[in-house]
Amino acid sequence: MKGKNTQTASALRTKGKTDFKRLREMRDEDIDYSDIPKLDVNFWKTAKLTMPATKDRVTIRLDHDLVEWLKKNGSGYQTRINAILRSYMNAQSGASP
Repeated sequence: MKGKNTQTASALRTKGKTDFKRLREMRDEDIDYSDIPKLDVNFWKTAKLTMPATKDRVTIRLDHDLVEWLKKNGSGYQTRINAILRSYMNAQSGASP
C-alpha cells in the first residue's frame, strides 16, 4: 500500500493539490513514518526556535511567459521567485545557501 500512496501523493503534489479525502480516510497504521528520525530528550535540550525572516511586499513587472513558467508547477510560485533570486544573490556575493 505504501507505494500506491506515495505515487498518488507525488502526482498530486506536482499539480499543487492535496487529496484531503484520501488523507481523511487513511488509518494511522497506513502512515509510513520510517523516514522520520526519532527525537529523544537530548534533541530538545539543544533545539532552538528559528523564526522565518520577515518579507517585504513589492510590486514588480515580469514577462508573461516567465510567470506562466513559474506557475505551471502549482502554487508557491512567489516562493520560487524568492528562492531563485536568493540563489543568484548568494552566487554573486560568494555566500553559501
